[in-house]
Parts: sequence; C-alpha cells; structure tokens
Amino acid sequence: MSNIDLEKFSKYSKPGPRYTSYPTALEFNDSFTYDTYIKHLENGTEKISLYIHLPFCRSACYFCGCNVVFTSKEEKLSTYIVYLKKEIDILVSHLDVSREVIQFHFGGGTPTFYKAHELDEIVLYVKSKFPNWSDEAEISCEIDPRFFNEDQMKVFQKHGFNRISFGVQDFDPKVQKEIHRIQPFDITKAAVDLAREYGIGSINVDLIYGLPYQTFESFKKTLEEAFNLNPNRLAVFNYAHVPWLKKTMRKFDETTLPTPDVKLKIFQYTIEFFESNGYKMVGMDHFAKPDDELFGAIAKGELHRNFQGYTTKGGANLVGIGLTSIGEGSRYYAQNTKDMKSYQEAIDNGKLPFEKGLGLNDDDFLRKAVIMELMANFSVDIERVEKEHGIVFAEYFADAVAALEEFVEAELVTMSDKHISVSPTGTLLIRNIAMPFDAYMNKYGGNKKSFSKTV
Repeated sequence: MSNIDLEKFSKYSKPGPRYTSYPTALEFNDSFTYDTYIKHLENGTEKISLYIHLPFCRSACYFCGCNVVFTSKEEKLSTYIVYLKKEIDILVSHLDVSREVIQFHFGGGTPTFYKAHELDEIVLYVKSKFPNWSDEAEISCEIDPRFFNEDQMKVFQKHGFNRISFGVQDFDPKVQKEIHRIQPFDITKAAVDLAREYGIGSINVDLIYGLPYQTFESFKKTLEEAFNLNPNRLAVFNYAHVPWLKKTMRKFDETTLPTPDVKLKIFQYTIEFFESNGYKMVGMDHFAKPDDELFGAIAKGELHRNFQGYTTKGGANLVGIGLTSIGEGSRYYAQNTKDMKSYQEAIDNGKLPFEKGLGLNDDDFLRKAVIMELMANFSVDIERVEKEHGIVFAEYFADAVAALEEFVEAELVTMSDKHISVSPTGTLLIRNIAMPFDAYMNKYGGNKKSFSKTV
C-alpha cells in the first residue's frame, strides 16, 4: 500500500482544525476594515485568480457545508447577475486589470442551476473587464450532474473551460436518500461523457466518506463506480459533521454515521483501491493519474492548496466575487457578506460587499508560508525560509521543532538543519504536523465546537 501505515495514522491523528488555505487558526476580525481591503486591492501586483460564487440551489443536500440560497424563482437568479456585474464594475475600479488572469472558477451553490445564456453572459462580462488571460489559465466549474446540459457545455467550450469537477459524494441509493441528493449513476455518467465529448481534458469527481448509512461494503461499490467514470482526479473528503454550524446536518440520526474504525477502514481501502488501479495519492484527500500536472508541481515544490483543493496555480491574488466569496492576497484574507440584502445594499451604495477580513503581520506571513509549504508540498526548505524571512529557523520555531520530535520518533517526519520532510503516512496527518507552527492553536484548540476532526 504505497508505504502508508494506517495504524500509525490512526495512533497519531488528533482532533483539530480542517485547514484549507487559511494560514493558521486566525479568525476574521473588525480591525481589518473596508478601507484596508481596498488598499490591498489597489496595491496588488500578483497574477489574478478569479472566483465567482453562484449561491443558488433548488433544494438542500443535508451534508453540505457551503453557503447557499435555496430558491426556484428565476427572478432571483437574474437579479443576482445584475448585481454581480455591478460588483465587478466597483472591483475593477480598485484593481490593475492589466494583471494576468491565470485561474477562473465558478463555485456554488449549483453554478449550472443557471441557464446556458446566463452563464455565457457572466463570463463575457468578466472577460470584458479582465482582458489579460493567460493561454495556460485554468478555467473551471463545479457541476451537479443533475443540473447539466449540452447548451451549458457549449458555453464552457466557447470560453475555453478546461477543468470540470462533478459532485457525486456516494452512489448508494440509501445514502443518497438520507442526504437528500438522489443522483443515479447513469445521470453522472451521462454528464461526464458530455464533458469528454466537448474536449474537457481534466475531470474531477468528489466523494465523501463518513455519511449516514455508509458501510465499508457500500462505499467499496461507490469507489468501483467512480473508477468506471475514468476521472483524471478524485477528491475523497472526510465528512465534517458540524450540526452546531449547519442546521441541515441536524436532520441526521447520528447513530447512522459510520464509526471512526469503519471510517478508517474505508479510508485505508480507498487508498489501496485507487493506487492499485493506476492513481497516485496527492496529499491527504486527492488522487490523480500519474501524468497529471499535480505531480510535476510536487516535484518542483510548486503545489499549492486553496479553497478548491490542490492546484498548480499558486502565488496568485485570489479575488472573490459574489455572495460569501473569500479573497486571498499575500497579506490578507477578506470575505463578502453572507446576507443577500446586505450584499445588494452595499453594491447599490457603490461599495464592494465586504463584510470582514484579516491582515497578516510579519509573524503571520512567515507562519503562513511554512504551513502552506507543508500542506502542499509536504516539506520545508529551511535554508530558503531563513534567507527569505531573515530568521534562524531553529530559534524562531524552537517550540514547533520540539513538538515535531514526536512525529520524528514515529518516522512520520525527518528533520535536519536544512530540511523538513514528511513521510507518505505523514502526509495523511499533515494538519497535525502543521499545527505546531500555528501560533493561534492554543487559543482555539480547546473549543471542540469550533472545528471538525481531522479523522
């Protein structure tokens, strides 16, 4: 099983935050103001990654942790486009739009809840305001196969979309009924086939383990059916059960959730299954074919992790557009409001719908760099960090280095004066290994309801 020791993984995995692209357990705060955000936008020089949030869904998927708006009213969708355009107009007045766009992503919600002509309208408007697109830009969309048709696919082809991610979660009918997402295999296969017919070269499938009524045997069948779709990549996520944050999750009978032992067995088999069928594991939750660009990025130490998972488009200024969208620069994070009324009022007043954010001081910036390097490339070039940040690593991170000794003794991490490297098993524990570098963990670590578990 590709040098991964699941018993050791189980032993050393501890509850903790589910890191995505946040630097640490920092929280958004009021000291980061609207004017501060505008200054960051105006002073940015990095290449641009555009994320547009289309929040609407027809009905709730009970497992979902995303910020969504449930509706069947067409006028709500069309009104939102009007406000997206206004938001973009305000945004570009504070940005140097000659900066190169290297990534564009539609997220949701259900982006393909919109009709083809509406998706076309949005992309055309974005391109009219951001004219400088890289020839190698990653242009992608999250798709619910239940809401996907050929007219939409023609729009994606027209605008050069080259990566599509299909939400599946589980193919078992009992699980689908419980999570309120009935999606037979044939519907998903038809959607994947359509994308391939129109030349999409990178297809991803999302699965989730830990859902109600999942068993080891039932998830084995889901894995086999997912494999039969022949995706280029798969993301296999651990379900984060946070009913104190998401009301729909309260609908689940918690006694139907698989136990930690069953989840670990599922996870172990998932790794064995995909690696025995020609895929390689990327970090803690992704699988890809060996010719995928992710592996070239790992070899160069250029793999990056953001809100959508692992990507080769690191170092860009992520600009979030739309309700709840999160933006990220080298020294800040910022989030738009989650309330539609507030979103529209801000834009009507000529302002971006900014709600909250955080700025990174020098210590935060340094720790973000180290944590992100660990999370993405599973190693740290100590000499480079020392040179770029003017520190003596062993002195600056003395507490973290001492805390890593537990992982060194377990042969999950190797550490020298020049380099930190994580073993294949250690990559599954990368959140835990990154935690010692987080200056804020002591503040939040005791609050069990702040975060889901790492396993």
